[in-house]
Amino acid sequence: MFPIRDSIPSRNFPILTIALIVMNALIFFYEFYLGDRLGDFIRRYGLIPDNFFFYTETHQGGLVERYGPFFTSMFLHGGWMHVISNMWYLWIFGDNIEDRLGRGRFFIFYILCGLAAGVAHLLLNADSKIPTVGASGAIAGIMGAYVVLYPRARVQTLIPIFIFIQFIEIPAFFFLGFWVLLQFFQGTASLMSADSGGVAWWAHLGGFVFGAVFVKLFVRQEEYDVRADQ
Repeated sequence: MFPIRDSIPSRNFPILTIALIVMNALIFFYEFYLGDRLGDFIRRYGLIPDNFFFYTETHQGGLVERYGPFFTSMFLHGGWMHVISNMWYLWIFGDNIEDRLGRGRFFIFYILCGLAAGVAHLLLNADSKIPTVGASGAIAGIMGAYVVLYPRARVQTLIPIFIFIQFIEIPAFFFLGFWVLLQFFQGTASLMSADSGGVAWWAHLGGFVFGAVFVKLFVRQEEYDVRADQ
């Protein structure tokens, strides 16, 4: 299933959502420009669980080396499809969350969702030496917030059926619920296998759960006041 658009129009121009998309795109183009140096760049700025615990246990590395990748990794991507799919999901669901939270709170919330995703990945893949990159965890947090704040929204979805393509409007709760179940089953399978395919399934779930649980702490007070008067 691939989302095309949702049924909730944004009331304000989503400038911060667009800014995040542009920032991620520009950084990805910079990665592309690096050529043979990209591997070293990813190892330096991607989140590698084994490195974090090594620095912690041996007291080596400064704060930047130890904690910096939690931030930098969420602005890096591993390929064209990775960055395009992430930015598309951010565009579909991010504008409405920016509307409800306001730009400043939305940015803080986005970063915290990404950090929560990184921590979840770290705890469940402590021995991994593979650099983890991508905005997926932060965007998963936005999706978790969306299902809480807009449970009655609908998502127009592209569903390929054999050689046919169907466009079906389905409840956002069902679409995002199916997405969560997929992450859970894939994440569980990755724990039972030495090869997880390089996808941080538990980071996605960590970001989603954080977003769903904590989003109402970030909703502006005037939003509550407006809805109370309706």
